Amino acid sequence: MKKVRKAVFPVAGMGTRFLPATKASPKEMLPIVDKPLIQFAVEEAVAAGITDMVFVTGRSKRSIEDHFDKAYELESELEARGKTQMLDFVRNMIPKNINCIYIRQAEALGLGHAVLCAKPVIGDEPFAVILADDLLDGKPAVMKQMTDTYDYYRCSVLGVQDVPRADTRSYGIVDARAVADRVEQINAIVEKPKPEDAPSTLAVVGRYILTPRIFHHLENVKPGAGGEIQLTDGIASLLSEEQVLAYRYDGTRYDCGSKLGYLQATVVFGQRHPEVGAEFDAYLKSLGG
Repeated sequence: MKKVRKAVFPVAGMGTRFLPATKASPKEMLPIVDKPLIQFAVEEAVAAGITDMVFVTGRSKRSIEDHFDKAYELESELEARGKTQMLDFVRNMIPKNINCIYIRQAEALGLGHAVLCAKPVIGDEPFAVILADDLLDGKPAVMKQMTDTYDYYRCSVLGVQDVPRADTRSYGIVDARAVADRVEQINAIVEKPKPEDAPSTLAVVGRYILTPRIFHHLENVKPGAGGEIQLTDGIASLLSEEQVLAYRYDGTRYDCGSKLGYLQATVVFGQRHPEVGAEFDAYLKSLGG
């Protein structure tokens, strides 16, 4: 019985909603106070016991590789200046047993295509997919909650939450029935339905655990507009032969793909920051006065 030990991070997108900030820097490197979104995502995977981080990258994404690489010049400078605490932090951003693997997605042909690019590395194992611009704040970590669910049910698991009906056009929406606390069996999944056509308001967010059978379906699914291969379409096809579950995670989601969600996350994480949190909180309260 294989454990989930690999995670795919699709990071080849252009991040146009954050231009001009993302003109030369990936949206996944946008910081929440002093930590980039991609590091939050990797730390969540580490907390779930995942050891192989597979980044599906594109042009102008080199800074993601540099972020997780050893920085000899920076470490030497910090050591020379006696900044031992910061040096220790830089050297231990991720545990030593973590493998970072980079795959280039030559064309941005949809989330399903990005996942398919990881097939040579994933092989015949179950794996996670984590979208870094969905910052999920949960204890235990949301991906840990989902791997525990996978270990029990041994099938694909999608992270879900209820959204306002007016927002269904922005998500994959599932039709599901409850089977246990926080767990529902998916009968159907629809990509971005109009509110009047949505089978429910239960939306898939940027967390997935998938069986390797998904690759067969992604290879055979019909591309949509712009030649894009949608992960939702692959999952809909997978439903014809395997059980897929929806998991109502315990935690708070910040949609950092939107400016408002990014600002909300910055405020919340800023208030709890060990260095500046108390002072920042006092400042916010002074604004309200």
